[in-house]
Amino acid sequence: MTNAGTPLPALVCASANPDKVREIAAILGSSLTLLPRPAEVPDVVEDDPTLEGNARLKAVAICDATGLPAVADDTGLEVDAVDGLPGVRTARYAGDHATYTDNVAKLLSELRRVHADALPARSARFRTVALVRWPDGTETIAEGVVEGVIVTAPRGEGGFGYDPVFAPVGADGRTFAEMSEAEKQAISHRGQAFRALADLLAERPDWLS
Repeated sequence: MTNAGTPLPALVCASANPDKVREIAAILGSSLTLLPRPAEVPDVVEDDPTLEGNARLKAVAICDATGLPAVADDTGLEVDAVDGLPGVRTARYAGDHATYTDNVAKLLSELRRVHADALPARSARFRTVALVRWPDGTETIAEGVVEGVIVTAPRGEGGFGYDPVFAPVGADGRTFAEMSEAEKQAISHRGQAFRALADLLAERPDWLS
C-alpha cells in the first residue's frame, strides 16, 4: 500500500479510446494514477497478428515517448461460426474507420451469411491481453477471457463496441450492454485481465510500495 501523502505510482495509458480508458481506470481503482496518452504521440499501426503483439506495439511507443511505464491492451472477439473472426481486427472489422455500429452490423451480416441462427452455433469469446512496458525494457502481461454467444440483434443501452450483441455465459442471457458497469466489470475479459495485471504489479518490489 502507498503511505498517506505519498504520490501514487503512475502508468501512462496507451489507449486513446475514451470508453476503454474509463473502464481501465475503474477496474484499476485507486491503487495507481492512470495518466492520459500524450496527444502529440502519433497513432500506432497495429499490424501484429496477435493481441499480445499489438498491445506491445502500443505500450512500447508510449513508454519510449514518455520515459514512463505504459499500459496497453488489445482485445479480440473470436466468433466460432466465422472461423474466429474478427480476432485482431475486432476494432476495424468493417474498415479502418468503422464505427461500433458498423462493426456490429457486419458481424450480424456474416452470421446470417453462414446461416448461424441457433445460439450454439454463435458461440464466441472476448479475449484481452493487458501489458505494461517498463522503461528498462521488461514487461508485465496478463490475460482475460470470457465465453459467450452472439445474439441475433443488439440489446441494451450500456457498454460499447460489440457489447449489445455479446451475451456472456452465466448472465441469464443478458448482453454486456444490458448490465450495469459494475456487473460487466466483474466478469468481463477486460476486468479479468486488468485485475490480474494489478495483482502482478503489486508483486514488484519497486511498485505499489
